Amino acid sequence: MDWNAVLDAGDVDGGMINVVIEIPMGSHNKVEWNRKLKVFELDRFEPAIFPKPTNYGFIPQTLDEDGDELDALVITNDPIPMNVFSKCRILGVMEFEDDGEVDDKIICVPADDRDSGDAYKTLEDLQPQTLKKIAEHFTDYKNLKKPGSTIVKGFAGIERAKEIIKLAQKRWKDQ
Repeated sequence: MDWNAVLDAGDVDGGMINVVIEIPMGSHNKVEWNRKLKVFELDRFEPAIFPKPTNYGFIPQTLDEDGDELDALVITNDPIPMNVFSKCRILGVMEFEDDGEVDDKIICVPADDRDSGDAYKTLEDLQPQTLKKIAEHFTDYKNLKKPGSTIVKGFAGIERAKEIIKLAQKRWKDQ
């Protein structure tokens, strides 16, 4: 299935996006959506010391500055299976550089999160430790092969996340 053909980014202005899961939380596999082949591709096996702290996916019909769909981190208590899409509520963004390229990560939660009682509306609603774990993971996960190649520039709120998504939608349309 071509996720970019069947889904768009969602209701960005309303704070809701569509996210396709590439990597379940806790996984050591680095799986990426191959837009040309329209399949998920195993890019590499990550060291066991760097499991994903959140579910990792992409927002359809977007392009980040690195040339891939815009990444999203979906926060849940349990892993979401690969190749599943979820409507998600935007909480904010982790501004990030990978090998000198902008590679931001939109932070979100499922739109209908009955487990938390839909408690998460902004980044401030998360436990501070959650953002620390995310920052630590993305700061260190490439250090065994390319030390210092990733930079977490900081976290920003919903409005900044929406700006980044809208720019990524424009890049998609202009390609």
